[in-house]
Amino acid sequence: MINKRLLIKNLLAHNDENSFYDKKRKLNIGEKEGKAKFLKHICALSNSNPKNNSYIVIGVEDENNKIIGVDFFDDSKIQNLVNAYMSNPPIVSYENIPFPHLPSDKVVGLVSIRSNDGQLCSLRKNIWKYYGGTVFFRDGSISMPKVFDIVIKDVNSEIVNAIESHAQNNIELTLDGVFDFMNSRKDYNPNYKVFKEYFVVCWAGKEKKVNGDTYCSRVDIELINEQVKLFYSQFDEVSITITEDEFKIIEFVQLGLQNTYKYYPLEEVTIKFKDNVSYDIENKLLFDPPQFDKKVLHHLYNSNHALVEKLKKKISLTKNEEKDIINLPSTYLICYFNDFSNAKEKLEEAQPYLKNYSDKKVYDLYKESIRILRKVRYN
Repeated sequence: MINKRLLIKNLLAHNDENSFYDKKRKLNIGEKEGKAKFLKHICALSNSNPKNNSYIVIGVEDENNKIIGVDFFDDSKIQNLVNAYMSNPPIVSYENIPFPHLPSDKVVGLVSIRSNDGQLCSLRKNIWKYYGGTVFFRDGSISMPKVFDIVIKDVNSEIVNAIESHAQNNIELTLDGVFDFMNSRKDYNPNYKVFKEYFVVCWAGKEKKVNGDTYCSRVDIELINEQVKLFYSQFDEVSITITEDEFKIIEFVQLGLQNTYKYYPLEEVTIKFKDNVSYDIENKLLFDPPQFDKKVLHHLYNSNHALVEKLKKKISLTKNEEKDIINLPSTYLICYFNDFSNAKEKLEEAQPYLKNYSDKKVYDLYKESIRILRKVRYN
């Protein structure tokens, strides 16, 4: 089993970007340009490596390989995006890899790409300035379109296999990972469990009891064998159910208007551990968007616009408006779920002004709303 933290270190140490590996400071697939560039790199890496894995490491400075991290990216449906835009789509996964020196809310993103049985991958339809039918390959560290007869060559298998073999997990790395987790999460009731005498899952969260049931907030869950962060949220409530073979998470999101809130189930994630030293992760969307009075929503929708305009013009907010700005991201989210088709674009347009707002909680709530929105849309 590959220790993904060690794999990232080996990739960074091995070479500069090349035909089987790319690195990025950050990734933005919420915007058309960022989504198109991401798909271009996926296509190029898949075609350049028909027999082995390719990787994109996210959260690294390009000049000096400094690991600075990115926000936890909770998106099990990134494969759906790849399938929608590509012919012969490769198998793609995105994993969040914690590093000890990073804050708890930061990770390094690892995108793994595996060709679809060596078949040539191409864009299925237009996106941004790239045309449907375009085939991309890696030319050194650059993803380039190819318009001539193409012969797929396997030139990297030996190198990639060597890098992966040097990233295999061992008992020392597992124990170090458990101790690191337990020590760094002392304030949030850290726990661990061994599954099938091999897999170790650590989790922590601030617990509370509601009608006899236990829920956790500020939840952090890691699969220690692979050094993968499976779940992280500062705000949402989570219920955790454990059996001898399964670790199940149900995530709840808090939504409401005018200081009246309820928790709604968002997603169920089940990790099933098997006897052949493997595991499966199953995701099931549970979300049924709450519906609200349209007149009330129109009023709040327009109030949000006015607040953003004041932020744009750097006009000070009143005391009441300072309270309203806290609810702005979730209000736009609710409007979108209630068929206000432009609410998503309005929320994204507000991003730079919320990011620079004095109360940093506002931007954290914006990112949480975008995370929920992305998850529901991809499903």
